Amino acid sequence: MVGIVQLLSKQQNNGRDWEELENVSNALSDKDFLFRELEYEVACMSIAQSFRHSKKMGNVYVVWWWILAFVLLIMSGISYRVLAFKYNLIVSEPIELPIPLSSFPMEVDEWAGKVIPIPENIQRIAGNDDFINRLYVNKLNKEWVNLYVAYTGRPRNMLGHRPEICYVGGGWIHDSTERSSFVTASGRQTECLMLRFHTPPPRNSVMVVLNYYILNGQIICSEKGFSGVGFRAPNISGDPAKYVAQVQISSVSESSTRKAAEIMTDLTLEFLPDKNGKVGATELQDIESSILK
Repeated sequence: MVGIVQLLSKQQNNGRDWEELENVSNALSDKDFLFRELEYEVACMSIAQSFRHSKKMGNVYVVWWWILAFVLLIMSGISYRVLAFKYNLIVSEPIELPIPLSSFPMEVDEWAGKVIPIPENIQRIAGNDDFINRLYVNKLNKEWVNLYVAYTGRPRNMLGHRPEICYVGGGWIHDSTERSSFVTASGRQTECLMLRFHTPPPRNSVMVVLNYYILNGQIICSEKGFSGVGFRAPNISGDPAKYVAQVQISSVSESSTRKAAEIMTDLTLEFLPDKNGKVGATELQDIESSILK
């Protein structure tokens, strides 16, 4: 937030005005911004009604009503556009996790991973604040899985990014979606969706995708859990504990995705805020630092 204000101050000669705008912006809640445009439209309608009423009061009153209405309309329009500009700057800033997902271990039990880059154009479309995309290979039996974890502090940005949309957009054919579940290494019963895809000849490839979401520390199996109006607020405060993360574990076989999910889900939760806003990986990192000292 401070960085945005400094940037705006450099672009404007009058720094005090922007400081006052910052104070006003901080006082506004998500709901204030959601209804700002509606209030502006209501003001315009009220002015229009006043015009119709003023015609009954004579030409002199009509002129004054027009002048007053014009001034008020210009002032509210400028105010709205300035705040909207400031708002767009705020929500374009990524919300950072206390521990970045890139700190997720490259080795998890017998699984050894390597980073799989995602093209920048796809990253822009996804609009995530943080993510990892890795290929993990089981050192014992050579099974492999692709682990994709995407985090956003604004849940509405995640809407529509479902496997049955993204995979189909990449040329895969969606065969089926089944509701399923698995038990993590810690004994957590976890619901998920199991999706199957294939590609047409000559590739003839198959893919099984285990997909679930983590919403403010709670695991849900589909985006219906955050599709309501209440989750469309833009999180102006930048609170990393108000988030949704998507977890996809994919492979050519369902057994491989399940084995990896059972081991990696608990660890994934450690890198994301729980329902109380605490990040378990922070404590683990503090312990490791104290040991190294």
